[in-house]
Amino acid sequence: MQPKFQAFVGENPKIQKIFEIIQKVAPSDSTVLITGDSGTGKELAARAIHAASNRCNQPLIILNCGAIPAELLESELFGHEKGAFTGAHQTRIGRFERADTGTIFLDEIGDMSPNLQVKLLRVLQEQQFERVGGTKTIHVDIRIISATNIDLKKAMEAGKFREDLYYRLNVIPIHMPPLRERRSDIPLLINHFLHKIHQHSRQAQASSKIFSEETILHMQRYDWPGNIRELENLVERLSVLVENDTIQPADLPEKIRTFQPPVMQDTLTAFHNGEGFNHAVNQFQKQLILHALNQTNWVKAKAAAMLKINRTTLVEKIKKMDLETEQQAFFRTNNPLGLLCADYKQFHQVEQVIDFEGFGQKCIGA
Repeated sequence: MQPKFQAFVGENPKIQKIFEIIQKVAPSDSTVLITGDSGTGKELAARAIHAASNRCNQPLIILNCGAIPAELLESELFGHEKGAFTGAHQTRIGRFERADTGTIFLDEIGDMSPNLQVKLLRVLQEQQFERVGGTKTIHVDIRIISATNIDLKKAMEAGKFREDLYYRLNVIPIHMPPLRERRSDIPLLINHFLHKIHQHSRQAQASSKIFSEETILHMQRYDWPGNIRELENLVERLSVLVENDTIQPADLPEKIRTFQPPVMQDTLTAFHNGEGFNHAVNQFQKQLILHALNQTNWVKAKAAAMLKINRTTLVEKIKKMDLETEQQAFFRTNNPLGLLCADYKQFHQVEQVIDFEGFGQKCIGA
């Protein structure tokens, strides 16, 4: 991973694809729209784009549009002249001026009022504006990156977001996947957060904590509605409150220990995203097969019996759906023999895994 992307942690194909997009888009001045659930790392992606751009030595100005009342957001963005309104005792430079020659990141852009959307559109088109209460046109050279956790297409249909602004912002789309779609990265993220806690802590105990393999398995099953932010908060909480060096499943919140992932969730998500009937059915089959394989430690004969299909049919479907990578991810975190010889602080793992068809055994290096 390049040094500019060190804050990014992940080997999942979806996050690796985002690395590739960032590397391609960073040198340009194209506007970028980053979408994804809350806590998925949208601001992190924006920072990475700026850091890898030709503007990296210029300012990166960050503004959460949803955190500022609508009546104050205009002044925050464009600035104001002295006497523009009650309380405007002096001229104030706005975020767009402060970002000149650099990048401005507008988080939660979907919360912006329709009136401000019109003014933002002008900045995108002409790179110029006037301060509130002013008549002088101010020219800037800025790159605009925006982000949202709402569906802007639905907001357009409801008349809450301008269509012309959407297409101006969405030149380069980047979608940050939820943590439940990159569960294989959870061990790496845990290690990253432990290291981060140690760097900012005066207590050496933070770095000495390790998560047992069973604990990690529970964490990988959980759906993480708060995504990476929720995971980071939990790692910090456990590193402080758990007295033992090894964090066990009993130390986890009950909602994580007892969580059972719904098989239908990804299927319904695909269906509601307009993927169509055939794709949704294929997604359901994939989730059902993975559920059976994981429940039987990838013993294909047992999984086939659970699914009430022939073993040969199951093997064909595994190959057709390219599930071999899922098998590797499963054994990296759930060694059924418990023969783990790993340093969890570094997550360099070497596991002994039985060939469940009875043809011997082999070692897998993580």
